[in-house]
Amino acid sequence: MASYLNTENIARSKDGVEYHPLRPFLPENARVLFLGSFPPQRKRWCMDFYYPNFINDHWRIEGQIFYGDKNHFVDMANKRFKIDEIVAFCKEKGLAFFDTSTAIRRLQDNASDKFLEVVEPTDIRALLSQLPRLRAIVTTGEKATETICASLGISTIPKVNASVTIPPSGRLFLYRLPSSSRAYPLSFDKKVEAYRQFFQLNDAE
Repeated sequence: MASYLNTENIARSKDGVEYHPLRPFLPENARVLFLGSFPPQRKRWCMDFYYPNFINDHWRIEGQIFYGDKNHFVDMANKRFKIDEIVAFCKEKGLAFFDTSTAIRRLQDNASDKFLEVVEPTDIRALLSQLPRLRAIVTTGEKATETICASLGISTIPKVNASVTIPPSGRLFLYRLPSSSRAYPLSFDKKVEAYRQFFQLNDAE
């Protein structure tokens, strides 16, 4: 199994500045690119891939939508996600992942976006150049949305469950979906419905 850890970045993280610990996951057939803010601290990971925190519901949402089972990607006995099945699923569906920040500083010892200082934003256009079939970028948090809008010159920051066109193409859209963090005040079922509508709209279901 391929490793998605960026060991060089992990090694050069020091003096409070963290460089992104994962390599971009960019399948050639990707039609949707999920961009978060930055991964949580590694002590909170249960796998070396995106959305690694066991109490984050991203993979439960996708399991519910695509397989009718929120625990489809969950190894309940070991309290882990099934990384091999997740990677295969993402390649099949054309789902890419990275984050809007390449380097950050945590202002508090937690995973909250509110306490992340962006040291180095991601070169989003460089990512897009590697995804010729891309139809949509998805953000699920305020900081990620604000960061990408600043990077791409988008003047209108989309509200949750809304989208804007990304200039200059006019064919690529930025969607903002509810956060899959349990700290976000929306029921699991409503999050599932929001994500389901997005996937149906983009023919990814």
